[in-house]
Amino acid sequence: MEAAGEVTLLIRGRRGIALTEAGEILAHHARTILHQMAQMRGDIGQYAKGLRASVRVFANTAAITEFLPEILAPWMAAHPQIDVDLKERGSSEIARSVSAGFAEIGILSSAVDTGDLIMRHFAIDRLVIVASREHPLTANRTVRFADLLGDQFIGMAGGALQDHIEDQASRLGSKMKMRVRLGSFQGICRMAGAGAGVGIIPESAARRCQRSTQIKLVRLLDEWATRRLSLCARDESDLTASAKALYDHLSQRVPQHPELDPS
Repeated sequence: MEAAGEVTLLIRGRRGIALTEAGEILAHHARTILHQMAQMRGDIGQYAKGLRASVRVFANTAAITEFLPEILAPWMAAHPQIDVDLKERGSSEIARSVSAGFAEIGILSSAVDTGDLIMRHFAIDRLVIVASREHPLTANRTVRFADLLGDQFIGMAGGALQDHIEDQASRLGSKMKMRVRLGSFQGICRMAGAGAGVGIIPESAARRCQRSTQIKLVRLLDEWATRRLSLCARDESDLTASAKALYDHLSQRVPQHPELDPS
């Protein structure tokens, strides 16, 4: 190692050897690696003995925030030995990741290119405008996104859904005028209800917030605002037993979406 690194690690003398400063650093890293290896063996050992399993799922914003908590909760309670590694990603990235084997299950918009992935219907995700009851646009039941681009917006502080919405503005050759970015749909509804701007969020979240905020809902007419969400897998026959059990559960528990009540 001394020759490869061109550094002296040991001081060699008649009474023995001692570590140089570089040697002390190497020893510190070696101890850290040994500790991590021991921890890794313990973690992996649980799976090797069949005590635990893990399923990696990539899903878009709407699936994670609006659908999965209710559907996943009873299943995970009934399968305490299975962990779910759930990550938020954009639909295009989900398709690529599942195809490449980085995730076993994906939940994405069917509008993206999914190649040879196996697909199952999951849910319908509709995006709506939320605004204060006094906002002029709430006199309409529907509106097109292009007609809103002169308004001030309240959006999410990042995330796949916010990226998707802002991409639509870019395709129209425009840019959304963002007044503030928040961390939750509830926050967007509160700000919109107070008249600070308008927001675009999933209908299910808007309906839930409608009970506690001064908002009205207006449906977006654009095709991209109504998305068919699908489960995807590279090959159902190649799924682990745990992943197949979760995949079947998700496909059987299709969320229901009642019709929009804008009042």
